[in-house]
Amino acid sequence: MDTLISKEAKTEATLIHAIKDRWSPRAFAAKPIGDEELQNMLEAARWAPSSMNEQPWRFIYAHKGEPAHQQIVDTLMSGNQTWAQHAPLLIVTIIKTTFDRNGAPNRSAQHDLGLAIGNLTIQGTADGLSFHHMGGVHFDQLAEAFAITDGYEPVTVIAAGYQGDPDTLTDELKSRELAPRKRLTVDEFAGHGKFIR
Repeated sequence: MDTLISKEAKTEATLIHAIKDRWSPRAFAAKPIGDEELQNMLEAARWAPSSMNEQPWRFIYAHKGEPAHQQIVDTLMSGNQTWAQHAPLLIVTIIKTTFDRNGAPNRSAQHDLGLAIGNLTIQGTADGLSFHHMGGVHFDQLAEAFAITDGYEPVTVIAAGYQGDPDTLTDELKSRELAPRKRLTVDEFAGHGKFIR
């Protein structure tokens, strides 16, 4: 593919390019992710904030061609399998559901995982990578495949790599790939002193 698809957000404020440029492709190039880029992403996740500094996130990652990559693909719902199998890197995201300090349920665990994934995604985007976060996963199969123990819960799978050619996708997925990005306006979700439905 000679040129990347640009889907830069048309923002109403001045944002960094890694936020404006981030979108979720399904077409990935075969080019593998380098060790430096991978470590940058994981280090960015490491420094995310978390409740009581518990850092309840865990990741399992696998490169295309490794047995674990196929194990992850096998646990995806069929609609995701068709394209995610080509991603150079798949990442399983997991939370620890209780606090280490007292064993109480950690109601902030998914929130904190989201912060870590946000850091990972923005750092990777700044390094030229693309990401697609998936909830269409058979989580019981995923937990069994990787012997995820009690007290831990898989939450999403992330496909990561360099943007690929949308012509490699089915017509329906290509149409979604090329569609413009849409977002609520700030006034539709942020209320100054009031709740917005």
